[in-house]
Amino acid sequence: MQSTDLGNKESGKIWHRKPSPATRDGIIVNIIHNTSDYHPKVLRFLNVAFDGPGDSLIAGDHQGNIYVFDLYGNRFNLVQRTAQACTALAFNLRRKSEFLVALADYSVKCFDTVTKELVSWMRGHESSVFSISVHASGKYAITTSSDTAQLWDLDTFQRKRKLNIRQSVGIQKVFFLPLSNTILSCFKDNSIFAWECDTLFCKYQLPAPPESSSILYKVFAVTRDGRILAAGGKSNHLHLWCLEATQLFRIIQMPTKVRAIRHLEFLPDSFDAGSNQVLGVLSQDGIMRFVNIQTCKLLFEIGSLDEGISSSVISPHGRYIASIMENGSLNIYSVQALTQEINKPPPPLVKVIEDIPKSKLNSVDLKMKVTSGRVQQPAKSRESKIQTRILKQDLTGNFESKENELSDGLNKKRLQILLKGYGEYPTKYRMFIWRSLLQLPENHTAFSSLIDKGTHVAFLNLQKIYPIKSRKLLRVLQRTLSALAHWSVIFSDTPYLPLLAFPFVKLFQNNQLICFEVVATLIINWCQHWFEYFPNPPINILSMIENVLAFHDKELLQHFIDHDVTSQLYAWPLLETVFSEVLTREEWLKLFDNVFSNHPSFLLMTVVAYNVCSRAPLLNCNLKDDFQYFFHHRNNLDISVVIREVYRLMETTPSDIHPDSMLDAFVALTKGQYPVFNQYPKFIVDYQTQERERIRNDELDYLRERQTVEDMQAEVDQQRVEDEAWYQKQELLHKAEETRRAMLLQEEEKMIQQRQRLAAVKRELKIKEIHLQDAARRRFLKLQQDQREMELRRLDDEIGRKVHMRDQEIATTAKDLEMRQLELELQKRLYEKNLTRNQEAVAKEMREDADVYRRKVDLEEHMFHKLIETDQTQIQQTQKVIKENMAKAEQVCLNNDWKIQTLHKQKCDDLQRTKCYQEVARLLQENRRKETEVLNAMLEEEAKKWKEAEEKEFYLRSEKKAAALSDASRKQFLNQEISAAVEHAENPCNKEAPRFQNEQVASSCLPRTSQLNDISEMDPSAHISLNRRTIEWDTTGQDLIKKVRNLRQRLTAQARNRCQTPGLLAT
Repeated sequence: MQSTDLGNKESGKIWHRKPSPATRDGIIVNIIHNTSDYHPKVLRFLNVAFDGPGDSLIAGDHQGNIYVFDLYGNRFNLVQRTAQACTALAFNLRRKSEFLVALADYSVKCFDTVTKELVSWMRGHESSVFSISVHASGKYAITTSSDTAQLWDLDTFQRKRKLNIRQSVGIQKVFFLPLSNTILSCFKDNSIFAWECDTLFCKYQLPAPPESSSILYKVFAVTRDGRILAAGGKSNHLHLWCLEATQLFRIIQMPTKVRAIRHLEFLPDSFDAGSNQVLGVLSQDGIMRFVNIQTCKLLFEIGSLDEGISSSVISPHGRYIASIMENGSLNIYSVQALTQEINKPPPPLVKVIEDIPKSKLNSVDLKMKVTSGRVQQPAKSRESKIQTRILKQDLTGNFESKENELSDGLNKKRLQILLKGYGEYPTKYRMFIWRSLLQLPENHTAFSSLIDKGTHVAFLNLQKIYPIKSRKLLRVLQRTLSALAHWSVIFSDTPYLPLLAFPFVKLFQNNQLICFEVVATLIINWCQHWFEYFPNPPINILSMIENVLAFHDKELLQHFIDHDVTSQLYAWPLLETVFSEVLTREEWLKLFDNVFSNHPSFLLMTVVAYNVCSRAPLLNCNLKDDFQYFFHHRNNLDISVVIREVYRLMETTPSDIHPDSMLDAFVALTKGQYPVFNQYPKFIVDYQTQERERIRNDELDYLRERQTVEDMQAEVDQQRVEDEAWYQKQELLHKAEETRRAMLLQEEEKMIQQRQRLAAVKRELKIKEIHLQDAARRRFLKLQQDQREMELRRLDDEIGRKVHMRDQEIATTAKDLEMRQLELELQKRLYEKNLTRNQEAVAKEMREDADVYRRKVDLEEHMFHKLIETDQTQIQQTQKVIKENMAKAEQVCLNNDWKIQTLHKQKCDDLQRTKCYQEVARLLQENRRKETEVLNAMLEEEAKKWKEAEEKEFYLRSEKKAAALSDASRKQFLNQEISAAVEHAENPCNKEAPRFQNEQVASSCLPRTSQLNDISEMDPSAHISLNRRTIEWDTTGQDLIKKVRNLRQRLTAQARNRCQTPGLLAT
């Protein structure tokens, strides 16, 4: 049984030699996974699954490492590391390189074995998934956990359906029937349902098992044709159900040693058309028994009580069984080997009696076959030596079967005859013949132990000395030389070992074990006594060659001596390179066909023959460099001639100088372990080893110190680089800072320019707004002026009409003059009232405009200061507050000045109005005096109408009193409101002074009105002529109209100045 340890390798071979499973156990290979960490431990395999064809399987361990084992190609590969244990596997998907794995986190993932990438991640289970069943087409999969089963579409990796169950009834297994579209669901209450995959329609339900053999089903298996269902549980009974008839047709009782069934699996057969007859039953004792369900016979079993099986999977074609053992390893069984005894044909009926075998050997044959094939020389010493050798062989009992009979049924003498006839072995069978001739033991374990020691320190820098283009060839050469150095210490110090081993490494680069054993056999047999004068070349061997050359070609040897060419020049280069430098590949293979088929002395004779056959060009060489070039390069020489010359020298060389008298016969490597090689001066090697170790230690110390210095220098350089980088970074930062500052300055300039433009725009907008407001105000004033002009025209028209009416009345009657006077007074008072009202409306509008403008100015200033506050410091804020206070104080001063000017103008207006009133009173007094005269005259003429005139006068007097009282109250009210508005505009806190002034104005106006009333009451006392009175009233009315117009213009100008002055101050 072969065993393979995966270790930390990600890929490699499953077995190192062709497996030959025994009939007893049928194990092809045992695969284990041990870690080589500080604390070695075994990684247990948990699940295994075969692919569709059945030549590859996938296995996962409890650390999430998933391997693919190619049984056909003898390779394993690590395809994924999931970092968590896998609970189920499936490898028979429609895309052959993909597989499904259920993990411990309740998820199901799909990976690709070629790209080693994640294809999809499926979630939805809330407990561990213990089963994955794939449809025969590979398009659908069912994942089963203890609480649910889910149907997945493997094209889109989307969940199609979910099986929900009651909590009281658990799921045992849900799976597809092979080669059908039916889903079988098995529950813990022994209920089994069959569903249509596409529609999920329930096709049938199996009836309950009989009470006499009622068991709780735990495990299930179905034949390849989907007709028979096997079910088992915690019992030694097996139930076989016919799914077509939906009935139980057989109950099989296992042996009494079986108490519970852990797993069931049908063994496929290529010739049963899917109706499998052999059922594998894994019981609680770890043994899997295979029984025939028709004959109920036990066919064979795998596993044992010591090495129990945990779970098993059978390949779809029925060739392999993959079992996970209870110790965590993986066994692969050959079904053919296990069923070999079962399928063995019956013994023949005819028996043949054989004769007693006669002895094939006799003394004559022994002597003839042991005798050397060389032509015997007449020298007596040679014959005596041959007889002695034969006698020794007779005494020791080493017969022909040991010397000439080889492994694999080959005979050395027949091979030598074939070689002499054709000159070389067939290319197809050369490697096989060499392995037989050298009797290689193929010690895999010993070679693996040498390889596991790693690369020898002597060959770590092999590529620097021998730069080989092929990295594979260099790697194989390095491993072979390292194995030789680990085998014997001498080879770590042998400088020509790479030259000696290179042709064999190149020839056997695909089989390193054979390469190593061929080189080791070559060193033990054909390199005898090479290391006795180590580290010098083998002087004894070179002396043998020189003696043979002196015997056969003294002239050539004398030529070498004359030109100071020693055997180290004409013989040693050929030996240390085993002729690989002077021969082509075909010539070298042909030569070593003969070398491996003859005595070890054949190689030394080949050196002599090569020199003898090349005597003509060598005799023409006179320079030492020419000789060196000749023995290190290929020459125009027929290797067949050289080989014939070697055979001639082997036969004609005297025994006293013949190398075979000093070289031992061929000795093969021992099986199991390689022999100890110590044919070298141990003290020299030990001394050189010690010196080399000392030199190596000194070199290591030097290298350590140099490494320290280099590290320090590197640190210094790194520090310098970091400093330079830091300074460069600082310079870059300074430059970046300057750039940023320049950018900030530019941005600030742009911002200032934008603010200036914005301020200009605001100023323009403000000016436009002021212009618009001014235009609106002018338009409004013009409208008011037009209205006032219209009113004045109306008043003029009215006055004219009244004058006309008065003239008519004066012409008709004198009494109409009094009515006219009353009308004029009434008109005058109405006009004064209108003027007062207009003045009040104008003042009110002016106040409203001033208030609106002031609020707008305050709002704009507030917004402007709010914008400035974000960029100004506390000092600027303080300055702003001070400026605002100063502006407010200045504004208060300006308002007070404006109020003072307004009051002054009002006083001036009052004085002018008083003068006008005094003038009117003077004129009225004069008129009253004149009218008194007129009345006196009229009294004489109109005595009769006195009584009527008195009544009318009394009525007129009462009306005038009422009009005077209403006029006085109205004027007083208007004056109070105007003074209150002015005082509120000037100083909201000071309210007493304007009220006092209004009282004075009211008091100054009331006497005048009373005087006018008194004058009106005195009108009937005087009578003047009608013409004089008409003329005087006309002139007085015109003067009064002119004065009223002048007063109106002055009031308009004052109101206009009052409206314009705050705007100018604000701007």
